[in-house]
Amino acid sequence: MTYTLTLQSIEPVTHDTHHLVFNKPDGYDYTPGQACDFALAKDGWRDQQRPFTFTGLPTDSTLEFVIKSYPDHDGVTEQIAKMQMADQVEIGDPWGAIEDKGPGVFIAGGAGITPFIAVLKRRLQTHGSLADCHLVFSNKTEKDIILRDAFTSMSGLNCNFVVTDEPESELSRGQIDAEYRIASPELFLRIVPLHH
Repeated sequence: MTYTLTLQSIEPVTHDTHHLVFNKPDGYDYTPGQACDFALAKDGWRDQQRPFTFTGLPTDSTLEFVIKSYPDHDGVTEQIAKMQMADQVEIGDPWGAIEDKGPGVFIAGGAGITPFIAVLKRRLQTHGSLADCHLVFSNKTEKDIILRDAFTSMSGLNCNFVVTDEPESELSRGQIDAEYRIASPELFLRIVPLHH
């Protein structure tokens, strides 16, 4: 089934990422970690569907997304960054992908963080703390870190931000690979199992 949503707000999160809020259709439900097929509701773009993950909670009265734009692709995400109030999109039913399987280490890079946003919000909502959870989040530079303040303010969540292309950064630097794992063994005692 296809649902038409109207944009209620759009705000920058980083230099190339936006937080978008839409109305929520009656009866629309999803599980944190799920996504939907998303298209601009205008001529020439309706058949250009892209998968985007919900970043709000199912109990919210709106639907939220955090979407990174790639202007050099001359495509959907570039158009999304230009959206204005009352513009519309079309989405399908929720599907997939990642489920909360309990506390552990959540590893993400760049826009790949989006499924974890709702998963961690829900876990915090239901457990009151994320003390048993550790987020390892890699980005090119510090300015690319999506929702950094939101993650560091989540009660109990241990955050380790890693940058790959900013030698002067005081954050951890390099790739999240076997060498990184050896250097930080305490982080990898419990890797969170994921469903795709």
